[in-house]
Amino acid sequence: MTSRIAFIGLGNMGAPMARNLVAAGYDVCGYDLVTEAIIRHQKAGGFPAESVRQAVDGADVIISMLPAGHQVASLYLGDKGLLSVLPAGTLVIECSTIEADVAKKIAAAATEKKIDMIDAPVSGGTAGAAAGTLTFMVGGSGEALARARSYLEIMGSAVFHAGGPGAGQLAKICNNMLLAVLMTGTSEALKLGIDNGLDPAVLSDIMKSSSGGNWVLDKYNPVPGVMEKVPASNNYQGGFMVGLMAKDLGLALGTAANSKTAVPMSALAENLYRLHAQSSGFKQDFSSIYQLYTNNQDQN
Repeated sequence: MTSRIAFIGLGNMGAPMARNLVAAGYDVCGYDLVTEAIIRHQKAGGFPAESVRQAVDGADVIISMLPAGHQVASLYLGDKGLLSVLPAGTLVIECSTIEADVAKKIAAAATEKKIDMIDAPVSGGTAGAAAGTLTFMVGGSGEALARARSYLEIMGSAVFHAGGPGAGQLAKICNNMLLAVLMTGTSEALKLGIDNGLDPAVLSDIMKSSSGGNWVLDKYNPVPGVMEKVPASNNYQGGFMVGLMAKDLGLALGTAANSKTAVPMSALAENLYRLHAQSSGFKQDFSSIYQLYTNNQDQN
């Protein structure tokens, strides 16, 4: 067992991931820009750090979970980045969802320093992070993945090797692009049924057993009251924020533009999420896109 793990980014996803590593017996030194997050990490049995450099001092493994690519690049690259100070042989597990090109750039810099690095974005949301059932989509060498697998399997229940550096990010972008299309389409179908007198719970059960069945209907129904323990039944709090879905759709469209891939449905989903964010804010769960289809009476 490694002597020390540094965990950078103790937000909605990072905090429960770090807790699972602590529960497994690892020494996890955590850092976040939000002081309260560090305090919660310490209460969960982790070690607090006052800075990124303090967190990684003496660590064999670095795990990061940050909101955006520019933050990840700033963390690792440049004269003040971690790759300038980490010793050869360090293992870096980068779990943020970022541009594949940024992941490749960081991985190339890590290789020059003889540091093993994988990009390992996740699927499963905050519930999966808490339960340790995340899916990891990994880009990087097989050797680096072999070193990382024991840690990933504590935080998740499925680990897929998508390919070389950046491949994990590409897989995650494709997955979330499809998820957004499924959520917007499912919301639209359910609202049509409701507007024509159907019970959304009954309609959901019918579609789950029919050709329209999908993950949203099975695990994450967007209509309030249809399914317990999902954000829709908690005023759309918790889960995966609208702002993050909009960000991921932006990554997908940028990737599609680079490869000249037609993604018309995803482009529409991105516009819908941007429109929804303008009216409802970025912090509600992404299933709140259902509200975009509802009238004022429904929202009250």
